[in-house]
Amino acid sequence: MSDRDTLRDMIEAWVVWRDAGMWDRFRTLWHDDGRMMATWTQGSPDEFIAMNRAGWEKGVRILHFLGGSTIETAGDRAVTQTKMTISQRARLQGVLVDVTCTGRFFDLWERRAGRWGLVLRQPIYEKDRMDPVDPTARLTLDPAILARFPEGYRHLAYLQAALGYAVKPDMPGIDGPKVAALYALGAAWLAGDPVEWEGHRWG
Repeated sequence: MSDRDTLRDMIEAWVVWRDAGMWDRFRTLWHDDGRMMATWTQGSPDEFIAMNRAGWEKGVRILHFLGGSTIETAGDRAVTQTKMTISQRARLQGVLVDVTCTGRFFDLWERRAGRWGLVLRQPIYEKDRMDPVDPTARLTLDPAILARFPEGYRHLAYLQAALGYAVKPDMPGIDGPKVAALYALGAAWLAGDPVEWEGHRWG
């Protein structure tokens, strides 16, 4: 397989194995020093798996659906972007709701000892919405709580905060300085430079 085919297979395997709870397979997609950035948890692959396991035991269900990808390679490094949708169902104020968030996975990859693996997955959150599963149900959201979070994921953050998670308030959105910094990170990665993101350094 070409590098592009291998990376595309790994991008698709990430969502299938993660959403199915196939954690042993999921772990093979990562390098040990990889970092997973999400609204509700940020950490190493093993920390991310542990947090997901704990969430599953509490009934937390977060699912993903993928769209198209761009894949840029430079020797043993790659940057991919993949259109995605995150969906989460839970009860809020006694009402069963679905939150749908549209964005992109922005990934740094590296081939080490002949094996590609994820170094960083940083989602970009573009827009979201919340809908009662029963369209006749009534739900009133606090505008002050919504305003604490960026527009791209404020409904997702509202739900996750209500479930007890400490939600990161400054994730990249469709535009602005944070996503510009992420694009610069990707360019530096492909150029072979050492890079740093959220206090973690590679290269």
